[in-house]
Amino acid sequence: MNSNRAYGIGGSTPEEELLKLSPLTAKPAPIDDKEYQNRLDKACDALKSNHLDALYINAGTNLQYFTNTQWNPSERLVGALLFADGTLRYVVPEFEIGTFNDFIGVAGEFIPWLEHESPIQKIAEVLAEGTRLAIDDSTRFTDVSRFLEHKKFRISSAEVLIRDIRMLKSKAEIAHIQYPMNLTMQVHQAVARILKPGITTNEVESFIHQAHQKLGIESGSYFCIVLFGKDSSFPHGVKSPKALEENEIVLVDTGCKYKGYLSDITRTYIYGNATDKERKIWTNEKAAQLAAFNAAKLGHTCGNIDDQVRIQLEKDGLGPAYDLPGLPHRTGHGIGLEIHEHPFIVKGNDIKLQPGMAFSIEPMIVVPDAFGIRLEDHAYMTVEGPKWFTEPAYSIDNPFGV
Repeated sequence: MNSNRAYGIGGSTPEEELLKLSPLTAKPAPIDDKEYQNRLDKACDALKSNHLDALYINAGTNLQYFTNTQWNPSERLVGALLFADGTLRYVVPEFEIGTFNDFIGVAGEFIPWLEHESPIQKIAEVLAEGTRLAIDDSTRFTDVSRFLEHKKFRISSAEVLIRDIRMLKSKAEIAHIQYPMNLTMQVHQAVARILKPGITTNEVESFIHQAHQKLGIESGSYFCIVLFGKDSSFPHGVKSPKALEENEIVLVDTGCKYKGYLSDITRTYIYGNATDKERKIWTNEKAAQLAAFNAAKLGHTCGNIDDQVRIQLEKDGLGPAYDLPGLPHRTGHGIGLEIHEHPFIVKGNDIKLQPGMAFSIEPMIVVPDAFGIRLEDHAYMTVEGPKWFTEPAYSIDNPFGV
């Protein structure tokens, strides 16, 4: 019998737990047109301060971020040209314009191109000789190379320009991240209750997908990792995951997407009774996560957070550096319209923490050939310092503080 059922682990069924779930009534207000214009204005200011004439924004999350236009990148170039004076022009295959019009968020003129034409050449026709053009770093290399071959452009990367704007989240963005985080936390609690010996990772993943849908996310889970026992020592899983047995570590990492913004939470706990080693490493992991949170100070670097985590781990006899048992990867990553975006919480990153930055804190501890413990919550920087999106785990037996 599972000894930690009283703490919300085991004792229920998928059917029972799905019946309990219902969408949250309070949702964040939509991001308004004024905010999108403010983002474009910031990009224009950055172009001017960097002595650039225009910015090419590729289809995908950058196009969505700046123009509220949702269009996935494909083999056909689709994007937008933003000029330093604020002029906005969309580069779109002519046969797609009718459909594209349904998705446009911020109005702009078109630079259409036919199937046999080069979109790069069509862009060149509307630009002056020697135009200093910053290229979205998500643009395919084949397209970037064609920009580089064209003598009319003076090309540079827009990675830092875009990064410095996108990684500072507005209050509206923080709300749009908080909402799916709240949903995913409910899913985590429901997952723990359906566990039983013999349950497979596929069964758990299917439940997680349905649970997100029951909470109002039509697309279900954005991603899902479920690992039991020894499999948990592989941070991103194994080819053939095992079913759950009594007295095994459970690792669940999942999230969903709401209006483009993402959640991402990991919980690791025991089904049954933990060994002394498992309990010790879980406690070390929680201490490392707290060390990261305490190191998140305005004006200090992102890299310093990772440094302080490894100092804490060394105090606990783990590591050093990336050595195992210990932390084999960075401490965290930014989150927003992408699951992994700037700023990255990694050694050597000298980006300084500012209000509005949002990032994961997940200094996973791996014990090779035995188990892994990952506790992942996200924090965002305020003028007073860091604030959790979700309450960190309580204990290895009682992860949700039941």
